[in-house]
Amino acid sequence: MGRISRRRFIKQAMISGAAITAAPTVFVRNAPAAWARKTIIHPTVDNLRVVGITDPAMTKTAETIPAGWAGQDKLVVTDAVWANIDRLACALAQTRDSTEAWRQIFIKPPRKSWSDTVVAIKTNNIHLQHTRSAVMAKICHVLTDICGVKPFNIHIYDARDGYDMGRKTPFSGLPEGTRIEDTWGGITTFTAVPAPWKGTGGRVICLKSLVDGSVDILINIALCKGHWTNFGGFTMTMKNHFGTFAPSPGHQSQDYLFAVNQTPEILGPMDKRTGTVLYPRQQLCLIDALWASERGPYGHPSHQPNFLAMGVLSPIVDYQVATQFRGNKMGWKPNMEVTRRMLTDFGYTEADLPTGGSLIEV
Repeated sequence: MGRISRRRFIKQAMISGAAITAAPTVFVRNAPAAWARKTIIHPTVDNLRVVGITDPAMTKTAETIPAGWAGQDKLVVTDAVWANIDRLACALAQTRDSTEAWRQIFIKPPRKSWSDTVVAIKTNNIHLQHTRSAVMAKICHVLTDICGVKPFNIHIYDARDGYDMGRKTPFSGLPEGTRIEDTWGGITTFTAVPAPWKGTGGRVICLKSLVDGSVDILINIALCKGHWTNFGGFTMTMKNHFGTFAPSPGHQSQDYLFAVNQTPEILGPMDKRTGTVLYPRQQLCLIDALWASERGPYGHPSHQPNFLAMGVLSPIVDYQVATQFRGNKMGWKPNMEVTRRMLTDFGYTEADLPTGGSLIEV
C-alpha cells in the first residue's frame, strides 16, 4: 500500500489543524462521519503491514502457567521484550534504526508540541489476563524518551473494566508520572456511530476524552484471547474498544464491532466531504500474546506462545493474527464469516494484503 511523504502529511495536517484546534472543547457529533473505505489512515506506515515475533527468551518457563497477572509478570524478561518490540518497530516501519522507526510510527498532532501531546493507551483489564508490565512500559518509554511526550500526559485506561487496575495491575517500570487512570471517568459521553450499525439512532456513549478531542494519540494494546464465535472466536484489538465505547450494543449486533472502529474517536478527525482521515489518532495496535488462550474471554491463559504482533490498522492486525497466528500456528481456527469482515468492512480483500497475506515474521 502506498504512503504519502511525511512532509506532505505535515503540511496537510497544519492546514487542517487550524480547523481542529478552533473547534469547541466539547464536540458531540449529531451525524456519523463516514470514513472512506480503503483510504490511508496512517500516512507514514503501510496500513496493511502486520509484523510478529516469537521468542521463548521473552519469558521464563514454569511447570504450570501462573493463574494471576502478578505471577506471569514475574516471569517476563524485560530486556528481551524491549529489544523485540524495537525489532518489530523496525520491521513495521521498514527501517533498520529503531529510533527512526518509532519517529515514523508516532506522528505529532498538528499545531502542538510533543510536550503538550496527550496519549491514551487502551488496555484490556477484564478478568484474569492483562497486559504485562514490560510491554506497557516499553511503549510508554518510547513516547517519553524518543518522542518527548510528558509522562503525566500518558493515560492508561479501560473505561469499562479498569476500576481496580491501579491496585491489581500496577504496571512496573513506567516513566515516573505516567497515569494509570482505571476507568478514566467511565463511558459517559454520547457520540455518533456510522453504518453498518443502526441501533439507538446511531448514537452511543463513549469515553469523554476521545469524544471531545482531548486525546491526540491513541494506542491499542490488546491481549490474544478466545471469545464467542459471533466475534470471530477471539478478542484482540477491535474488541478491545468495547472498553472505550459502551459494550452492550456489540453483544446484540456484530455490526457494532465494525462500526465503532470506523469512528473519528478511533481513526481520527475526518474530512466530512471526502471521508479521509485528516490526522491519525490510533497510531499503533500491539497484541501481547506472551501468554494467550484458545478459549475465553474469561479464565486463565491456556498457552505460553511468547509472541508479539504490531500494526497500525486494527482490523488488519486482528485478521492477520487470527488467521496466521491463532489459526495456522496455534490451531485455533477462527470463524471466517466474521473474521473476513475485518477486511471487507474496511474495503479490502485477502488479495490486497502484502507478502501474499502471510504474517511478516521478524
